Amino acid sequence: MFYTNLTRINHFFLLGFPGLSTQYYGPASALLFLLFLAIAVGNIFILVIIKREKSLHKPSYLIFCHLALTDLLFGTVTLPKVISKYWFNDSIISFYGCFAQMYFVHFLGATHSFILMVMALDRFIAIVSPLRYPALFTNSTASVLCGISWLMPSSWMVGIVFDALTLPFCNSNIIVQCYCDHLTIMRLACGSVREVEVVAFGLAMFSLLGPLTFIIFSYFSIIIAVLKMTATERRYKVLSTCAPQIFITCLYYVPRCFVYLANHLGYRVGTDARVVITMMYSLVPAIVNPVIYCFKTKDIKEALIQRFKSRKVRLVQIK
Repeated sequence: MFYTNLTRINHFFLLGFPGLSTQYYGPASALLFLLFLAIAVGNIFILVIIKREKSLHKPSYLIFCHLALTDLLFGTVTLPKVISKYWFNDSIISFYGCFAQMYFVHFLGATHSFILMVMALDRFIAIVSPLRYPALFTNSTASVLCGISWLMPSSWMVGIVFDALTLPFCNSNIIVQCYCDHLTIMRLACGSVREVEVVAFGLAMFSLLGPLTFIIFSYFSIIIAVLKMTATERRYKVLSTCAPQIFITCLYYVPRCFVYLANHLGYRVGTDARVVITMMYSLVPAIVNPVIYCFKTKDIKEALIQRFKSRKVRLVQIK
């Protein structure tokens, strides 16, 4: 339904963590700032090491780069404002600034989900059809699929944001969250929002459950293929290459599925707990993923060791 411009709100107030006492604002801002640094340093490091090491110019690591970029951008879009709230007591975000943040929050979330699906496809072809993998899944193929993963959500998220902007906002302007998301903003709209919510929910489920269904199918097929292998050493090698991807996927999907199922089944989570859970599943993967890339991925680990050794040799020669 189209509404005329009845908007009487020029800005929103981000409430952040509702139950947090003012005496803890300093520690909270410091912790969030450290989280932001960890996300920025970790993911920029991944982007740089894969860019500079020619041995890592492979489809799997190109996909890692796209995942690292979504994590880096998500942290950049969400954390500075909430850090500013607790550090400088700046809770105000402009009306259109809030909608812009909402766009990037959901766009980057959907993009990350589709890139995880591309990563699962990469492992599926590499293990189920290893002889055809070099021809089927090249760097160009990975780039095209990752490009589509960025392009698709960017288009429909524009529609969702414009649908939300047609609603009148004339009630409370307090957002009980650390950043602007669609569900929280819709609770502040006047009148009927059902049509907008149904469309947004349908696209959210498509972005979440569509890739997740394929990921479950692909890894289930991989497990069957591994069980058919006769050599124990080859089984271990295959599982070790898939373990980081499976862990990254679980880290992203499990908390989100829990929240959606809890809401669907009528299990009400307290406001404080809901905000904390949302921040955890939004930020923890972005912090943990670079660690997994570096220490659980053989090629990256070997590239780092080799670079460290070569630098050590150069230092010895200089002395």
